[in-house]
Amino acid sequence: MLAALALVVALVALGVAVYLLRGSRADRRGTDEPLPEDVLGLRQEVAALRAEARDALRHVALVRYDAFGDMGGHLSWSLALLDDGGHGVVLTSIHGRSEARTYAKSVTAWASEQQLSPEESEAIEGARPHR
Repeated sequence: MLAALALVVALVALGVAVYLLRGSRADRRGTDEPLPEDVLGLRQEVAALRAEARDALRHVALVRYDAFGDMGGHLSWSLALLDDGGHGVVLTSIHGRSEARTYAKSVTAWASEQQLSPEESEAIEGARPHR
């Protein structure tokens, strides 16, 4: 979450710098001066933040359902927490009348070596960014 916030701040700062740079370029048309060092530094910082954010668990999807036909309320759930490469975990909690069980399954490249329930597969697919 902190990495995403830092990325947003850096992008805003880069936007302001580009806006100010365009205004100053209008004053010196016809010259081929290089970008100021602070703009280049901001670009490098944004690139580093983007690289760091790739590993953040920022693709999230929750599927709620009734695991048993005699119970309502959608108390059972599967939650996918994945990074940009589809690596992370899917958590599942099955709620019955007298007990609840919780499972965690690792996910690599949008798939798991362990057998997934339909709800877990749905959560993983829901977390996948659609382009």
